[in-house]
Amino acid sequence: MEIPDIRLLVPHRGTMVLLDRVISADENTLCAEVVIRPDSLFCTDGGVGAWVGLEYMAQAIGAYAGYRARLRGEAVKIGFLLGTRRYESRRPIFSPGSVLKIYIKRVLESENGLASFDCHIDDGSGELVSAATITVFQPVPDKAVFDESWM
Repeated sequence: MEIPDIRLLVPHRGTMVLLDRVISADENTLCAEVVIRPDSLFCTDGGVGAWVGLEYMAQAIGAYAGYRARLRGEAVKIGFLLGTRRYESRRPIFSPGSVLKIYIKRVLESENGLASFDCHIDDGSGELVSAATITVFQPVPDKAVFDESWM
């Protein structure tokens, strides 16, 4: 399957879609890209705070889930970031003009919708910028957790 526009893979809308595109995806991994621009959401005087890297990783996981759902002919569904372990960033900010690559790899996935991913961000040259292990939850279909009409 050709990789569709990122906006078709994540449940986010409008300016809350922080990533620019998916570069590659397969059964266990995904690589996405974001270009830091002066008008990027969360960009202040010096750039985007490194804490936003966690959301970049979470959206890459969401894109991975959306990609897999589309392969199965299913709709993209909402998921939840439950927690992170060992988020480390070697930079306090992502500077305007930076091209970041976000890599995620599925480590664990259970039938109840709980999953864990090893994630890292590099600056496009292969230099590690940030890394974390992220735990997410995607509700099992037909077991509604809440009304999604608010999205």
